[in-house]
Amino acid sequence: MAEKSFSTHVNQIYLPGDSVALSKTDEISSAKIVIGPGIRKYGKQILVTKPGVLRTKASPATYWIDCHHKRYVPARGDDVIGVVTNKVGESYKVNIGSSEEASLSSIAFPGATKKNKPNIQIGDLVFAKLLIASIDMEPELVCVNSLGENVGLGVLSTSGFLFTVPLHHIRKLLNPECTLLKSLGKALSFEIAVGMNGKIWIKAKSVKQTIALARAISISEHMNKEEMNKLCRKFVDRQAGF
Repeated sequence: MAEKSFSTHVNQIYLPGDSVALSKTDEISSAKIVIGPGIRKYGKQILVTKPGVLRTKASPATYWIDCHHKRYVPARGDDVIGVVTNKVGESYKVNIGSSEEASLSSIAFPGATKKNKPNIQIGDLVFAKLLIASIDMEPELVCVNSLGENVGLGVLSTSGFLFTVPLHHIRKLLNPECTLLKSLGKALSFEIAVGMNGKIWIKAKSVKQTIALARAISISEHMNKEEMNKLCRKFVDRQAGF
């Protein structure tokens, strides 16, 4: 099959085994190019491993295949939401929706030491980052950055609401061009944690507002930008009592 160029075939459908080549502009550019999920480099070849649509974003130039997944495949650097299922020695087992549970060290939290550990119970929700994600190793989570600082990760409040959406919808919500969450935030104040594994935790001032926000996010899956703006206007009017 003939090779396709990244930059000239964005938003087109690819199938597993399709060969993709860097454009001449990409080859001579000194800027970093990142290959994301659904694309893998084999020697000098760049091949597609999953069926879907080629997507891209800038700064740095990143290319990936957007497809409908039923099961999350861990990727290093992803922020995920998981449920603590067990404690083994000094670490916890966390269900993140992948084929294998991830491990989370009891000292992988801001300010945690061997003598000062967070009080985590089985069933707690944690918002963490994947430090290790390999097909040959158990996924490993941390709740701090490389300097051990607090970056908004950690145990989530039990007063919030956790729900699941398709993985492609998560990428849509986190796209800088998607204004849904910002528009909803203008109508209501709320806290939210979005996991790349399809889990979303949200908490508003009341249970009614929390459920309304979760519903608005869920039904926006197949909406375009104009339809999302219309949804947000209806949501604002409803919350105002109109």
